[in-house]
Amino acid sequence: MLEFLGRIEKSTDTSAVSLYLPPGLAGQEIEDIAGDGGLEPIPDDLIPLATGSRTGATLFWGEEWKCLVLPPFPIGEKTIFTGYDGEPLRLLLEKDYKIGLVLVHLGSYAVGYCRGEKLVSSKVGTGLIHGRHKKGGSSQQRFQRRRENQANEFLDRVCSRAMEHLKLPEGELDYVIYGGPRQTVLSLKKRCQFLQSLEDKELPVIDVPTLRQPVLEKTVNRIWVSKIVEWVEG
Repeated sequence: MLEFLGRIEKSTDTSAVSLYLPPGLAGQEIEDIAGDGGLEPIPDDLIPLATGSRTGATLFWGEEWKCLVLPPFPIGEKTIFTGYDGEPLRLLLEKDYKIGLVLVHLGSYAVGYCRGEKLVSSKVGTGLIHGRHKKGGSSQQRFQRRRENQANEFLDRVCSRAMEHLKLPEGELDYVIYGGPRQTVLSLKKRCQFLQSLEDKELPVIDVPTLRQPVLEKTVNRIWVSKIVEWVEG
């Protein structure tokens, strides 16, 4: 991403405008901001990408480049710059954020604490949770209760590991990123008051396979990835 910013900032396109759009803006607000910047109407298919991003978006718009960037971390405020100005985005990406990773599938988990792109501490583990019982009757009910107890014990263990690695002095943790099936993540947060206390620091849930240490290490790199959508006139 930093290489991309370096390329577009070399442009001498005097018609270019850069819009920084924080998360939570409505489509009409984005169109109004674009109008204030003197932009021609933004293509309709770019608006939902910007409004649907929980980290906001940066729009670079000119004769040479027309693209929307969805950053990995939230943009703080709406601003308009003349030219292709990537400095606010560069500052966003160069900061060494303190990030908590909580990756969970029923039966496996990985918890990590990162400073920037460095994994400082982590714990990867598993737990026994029996599969679903196919027979009916009272035996199925007993098996289901046993499975629920196993799942709850497992989620409580993940909560404890999260507290061990992510319970920093108040205000030090910048973001928390969850990975895994959404329902499993919701079940974990429902049972873990500590994670509930970090709700205002959450970024979008990401998909991850069954957890092993290499998966955790690859996820550390993934969370810094920006998405670039280029628009080409047909």
